Amino acid sequence: MKTSNPVLARLGQAAERERAAGYAPAGAYGQPEYGQAYPTAGGYPAAPPTVQPMSIDDVVVKTVTLLGITGASAAAAWVLVPDALAGAAWIGAAVVGLVLGLVISFSRMANPALIVTYALVEGVFVGMVSKFFESFYNGIVLQAVVATFGVFFLMAGLYKMKAIRATRKFVRGVIAAMVGVFAVMLINLVLSLFGFNTGLRDGGALAIGFSLICIVIASLSFILSFHEVEEGVRMGLPQRYSWVAAFGILVSLIWLYIEILRLLSYFQGDD
Repeated sequence: MKTSNPVLARLGQAAERERAAGYAPAGAYGQPEYGQAYPTAGGYPAAPPTVQPMSIDDVVVKTVTLLGITGASAAAAWVLVPDALAGAAWIGAAVVGLVLGLVISFSRMANPALIVTYALVEGVFVGMVSKFFESFYNGIVLQAVVATFGVFFLMAGLYKMKAIRATRKFVRGVIAAMVGVFAVMLINLVLSLFGFNTGLRDGGALAIGFSLICIVIASLSFILSFHEVEEGVRMGLPQRYSWVAAFGILVSLIWLYIEILRLLSYFQGDD
């Protein structure tokens, strides 16, 4: 099956290999290991079991599940992590989450356990960041949460009405913008470690402009996620790949939330 999305193309190829090999989790319901034939009473191999295709409902359920895990982890971290360890928990969760995110993104197989672990770790990160901002600006977390889901449902509505279409040029443009923004963030982080202030995160006009750009790109990334879900259903990807689609939506939601939180802080109180 042809698709212009490189992620879907990779997952589609992996799914085809799974179907051809008769994939089933090792040991489940007495089934053989990956790639082994399914024996019958007569000793002849039987056809592999039918792979249940993913649906939009599957993605919705998985997304809500991951959001619930992230929210619960964030709340637990907020309450249980001592203030003295908040910085270490923040940085540690950010690093571990980044590594897990890269592994999941570049993996050729859907791994629900790894994705759930990512949600748990990112929950700690989100909880620590939220607690930090809330300690300075009362009510800012609720404002950011409402704004984040408001943007998400707006983009979902625009995609449903086909006001924004995930054309080949659009997909390439958004991906290029995301890579560019993340490169700038990385450079800014490295420079800040050596004492250089680029002004991208100090609350000034440049910082506000950069956060707005990030918010726009994060919002447009939802269109890519919705398109991936739609194409994944059309291509008949196995049900387990709904975890990958839900992971993509979760990543965009967390990024959007952090950027909105940061932007709101620029307009509240003194720097």
